[in-house]
Amino acid sequence: MPPFLQSALQVLAGIGLLFGGGELFVQGSVAISLIFGIPQLVIGLTVVALGTSAPELFVSVSSVLKGSDALAVSNVVGSNIFNVLVVLGSSALVLPLRVESRLVRRDVPLLLAVSAAVWGMASAGRVTWQAGAALLIALVINSVWEIRTAREEPEEMAEAEPQISTETANGGFIKACILLLLGILLLGVGSNQLVAGASNAAKLLKVDETVIGLTIVSAGTGMPELVTSLVAALRGRTDLAIGNVVGSCLLNQLLVLGSCAVVAGGSGLLVDPLIIERDLPVMVLTTLACMPIFWTKGQISRLEGGILVGLYAFYLTDQVLNSTNHTWQDEFRLTMLCIVLPIVLIIIVLQTVMYWRDLNRLRITPSAE
Repeated sequence: MPPFLQSALQVLAGIGLLFGGGELFVQGSVAISLIFGIPQLVIGLTVVALGTSAPELFVSVSSVLKGSDALAVSNVVGSNIFNVLVVLGSSALVLPLRVESRLVRRDVPLLLAVSAAVWGMASAGRVTWQAGAALLIALVINSVWEIRTAREEPEEMAEAEPQISTETANGGFIKACILLLLGILLLGVGSNQLVAGASNAAKLLKVDETVIGLTIVSAGTGMPELVTSLVAALRGRTDLAIGNVVGSCLLNQLLVLGSCAVVAGGSGLLVDPLIIERDLPVMVLTTLACMPIFWTKGQISRLEGGILVGLYAFYLTDQVLNSTNHTWQDEFRLTMLCIVLPIVLIIIVLQTVMYWRDLNRLRITPSAE
């Protein structure tokens, strides 16, 4: 078998095992939580969210243990970019996403603050174990705060959180433990296969592991979020589709990146200079772009969803041109900077202005009467 085909099969097998392992991990964890009487709201905010981010966690930690820091960091950054541009954009193309949830109004500014903080932490070329511990502490504080505030608004949260079937716990504690352990096993094997296949592919293609992590690996580990959000959108549960993306992006930085930095130990988690200069700013800017999109008419329209998916296509093209040192790279970036980005900004600004103008009219009209 040709070496490249073998690497491609390893990557595909790893993605499949991660997908199956994540599903079994969620089923087993939910069953155990229900058996011990943990409220469904808490399960939805913690266990289910952790399950969809488990592939990123296992792949990134496995990469750090194998000395591939670049793959671990690029997987986190690439997954967040994939989540916002592809998962959110694709879900909006299926059905315009209604933005009314407390989760979105609260978590998007928090996500933006965390993304900016991570960019600052990584700007020195490494994320220290102390910074990683701070991210994990922030995760605990945020989880406690989220659960406390969610209980104050149970009716609104019921619309934004996944429905958890109590039948999951009917198989008993032993079956739940078997599902959980099997899920962890598949996640472990899948992450090793994906990391090995991606590393070999990078060597064969003579491209940096960072590029592979930002594209193939991040898209593969982001598949659970994509499937979850698309299914939620098809069922009309648009708040869940948005909450899944925002929650996953938060977990990727607080849990996954924090864990990787702690596992890296005293040497810290090395960050490729190219990620600091190009991809971390893109991650922050995509998060920032969500703010005016969420404000406009209280929903993410199909047009805005198409713009997000289109921007990811441009981002992917830039990655390919950069990795192959193509002569068109400078012309492509100039086109993006001078034409595409201004058009996107104009559309977002116009929609925001129209939204606030209509909102002011609605406020003035009743008083005039």
